[in-house]
Amino acid sequence: MPQNIPVQDQYEQLVQKLFDELMELVLPVCKNEQDAEKVRQAFYFARDAHKGVKRKSGEPYITHPLAVAKIVVGEIGLGVKSVIAALVHDVVEDTEYTVEDIEHLFGAKIASMVDGLTKLSSATATSETSEQAENFKKMLLTLSDDVRVIIIKIADRLHNMRTLGAMPAPKQMKIAGETIYLFVPLAYRLGLYAIKTELENLSLKYRFPEEYNEIAEKLNRTNAERIIFIDQFIEPIREKLRESDIDAHIYGRVKNVYSIWKKMKSKNLTFEEIYDLCAIRIIFKPTSLVPEKTQCWHIYSLITDIYKSNTERIRDWVNIPKANGYEALHCTVMSRSGIWIEVQIRSERMDAIAERGFAAHWRYKSQEQNSGSFDEVLEPWLRKLREVLNNPQEDAVEFLDNFKMNLAVDEVVVFTPKGESRTMPKGATVLDFAYNIHSKIGSCALGAKVNYKLVPLSTKIHSGDQIEIITSATVKPKVEWLEFVTTGTARNFIKKFLKSESEDAVKQGQELFEQKMKDLGITQMGRVLSKVIPEYKCANKDQFYNKLGLGQISLDGVEKILRQNAASKLVKYWTLQIAKPFKGKKRQKGAERENQEKFVVAECCHPIPGDTIIGFNEDDGTIDIHKKSCLIAVEKAAQHGNKIVDATWSQEKVESYLTIIDLRGIDRKGMVLDLMKIISEEMGVNIRTLNFTSHDGVFEGEISLYVRSDDDMKMVLEKVSKVKGVDKIHRRESTKIN
Repeated sequence: MPQNIPVQDQYEQLVQKLFDELMELVLPVCKNEQDAEKVRQAFYFARDAHKGVKRKSGEPYITHPLAVAKIVVGEIGLGVKSVIAALVHDVVEDTEYTVEDIEHLFGAKIASMVDGLTKLSSATATSETSEQAENFKKMLLTLSDDVRVIIIKIADRLHNMRTLGAMPAPKQMKIAGETIYLFVPLAYRLGLYAIKTELENLSLKYRFPEEYNEIAEKLNRTNAERIIFIDQFIEPIREKLRESDIDAHIYGRVKNVYSIWKKMKSKNLTFEEIYDLCAIRIIFKPTSLVPEKTQCWHIYSLITDIYKSNTERIRDWVNIPKANGYEALHCTVMSRSGIWIEVQIRSERMDAIAERGFAAHWRYKSQEQNSGSFDEVLEPWLRKLREVLNNPQEDAVEFLDNFKMNLAVDEVVVFTPKGESRTMPKGATVLDFAYNIHSKIGSCALGAKVNYKLVPLSTKIHSGDQIEIITSATVKPKVEWLEFVTTGTARNFIKKFLKSESEDAVKQGQELFEQKMKDLGITQMGRVLSKVIPEYKCANKDQFYNKLGLGQISLDGVEKILRQNAASKLVKYWTLQIAKPFKGKKRQKGAERENQEKFVVAECCHPIPGDTIIGFNEDDGTIDIHKKSCLIAVEKAAQHGNKIVDATWSQEKVESYLTIIDLRGIDRKGMVLDLMKIISEEMGVNIRTLNFTSHDGVFEGEISLYVRSDDDMKMVLEKVSKVKGVDKIHRRESTKIN
């Protein structure tokens, strides 16, 4: 800002500038001057209501609702009512105005939207549930009334992420975790691809800034040569389309940082090993005489006259669009330099829907039908969603997990015996399909025929399968079904049925377990349960207690399990430097202290000194320490952000800790012996176990060893990577990447 203008005047100029920009976007969608005047009224009302309130950045608070309103109309394409709701969406929460006041000023519909957008008081959360999950749950209950509520909420989150740099580190981790856990799949499910991509990138930027910056820098460094390659690839296609009188815009786009990072993690690749860094997009202006999907295939045939196509990588979303309305034809062709390139073919209408989601879909429908009615593509998803939302007694965290299951990113299309198509999430089973048809069919499913072949209910389904469900009146849902169903709808119905029958069994199982622990002299039940439950292959403590109460499992071997867990770790506690637990607005800046409480190292990610870590306050008084990259930590940050503790290594009090490395390479005689010599003799690192398998000249191995710090771990990886024949080596991480 200019130095010669008072700060207050600069802020007033900023607010006026943002409002002028908003009105430029709003006026084209206003039906009349009355609409424009309502938007002005909402701005003046919100500005006065938030007067004197500042954001963390120091800017007037009104800049936030103005920015959200600009996203709503400019980047998503919603109308006047949504803009007004966005402008006043925080008034009820932050001021003395009520929903009734909003209704009096702006009408019942906008008041209803604001009510759905208003953040709920932390007092609504119980001690057993996450405050965020409880708030999400109540917010999502409004979704069945008006989907614009959740779209505006996504816009609100997008602006918060764009300005997250002004927040303290624990708040950044919490908000970024919530974003990747819930808001990214929500944006995807509503077809908001551009916003989904930005949210992914911003979340990565604050969760793993070093990795984000490294990839961004490498992309920037190789940009010039990539532009040359794209231009050379596009030119023959552009000429071919021109010869065929096809009016199209062709451009290349670089994959976003998050998608590159995700591929590097999931496939254990380096940046240099990823070759499909860019994709080509063809957006054509359709002719009225030929169907759009026919024109897509015509363009595909012209492209394959130039470049060879990989037919196994064709994605036909023009004949069967994705469940979120996405339409396009994707193909992969071989460039003249020997690199596979993805080409996306869309009409102008398809492209608008791909970038702006259902808002654009409604607009095109409105133009075609002269009606603003709710589109049938969104309604089936909302109908299924309402089944999940219609269970107010459900635990909030469990509810959030079930809801998230309905936001599946990858999908398959299967068919009923009569040929009706059904879209299911990738990885879904026959039983998920049965519940998708009807809850009564799912609850009495005995088996199925997939492509006329008899299969069990746990069979995973694939695109193109024709599925017939076999039912029996004597069948009822079983606990075991929860082990293989993947959709929230199926899981919800199964759990509701089991809950009605198993409350007594759960109570009896809990009493048996508590008595056993009492006999063993163990008092910290929560910590013991976290060790025991996975050993009995149970999903949670209720399933464990239920099986125990029904006599399906026995506690005869529990002492052995506890001894094994105790022996598997050489050390358990460290002294760390931590900040006081984050308490929202009451957190004191710089309030660091040396804390002598017990810090328990998480077994899911095995953090060691040198790793970037984060802590969570547990109910038993200990602090659970995770690597920041741990997927469990990300979910805990999203669900239990109020328990985050900012932790760093202070003074190491241990000599070594167990960690695991995975190897792959060309097998040869003496390979294992060479590895043992380098690790044990040259480096003095204690090996606990080695497991190696060899097939067709390729070996895969796992080595568990004790190291003292992250520096030791890096040295081991560096030395072992130089052993002849070793092709891949990495420290074990979670395989699921958010």
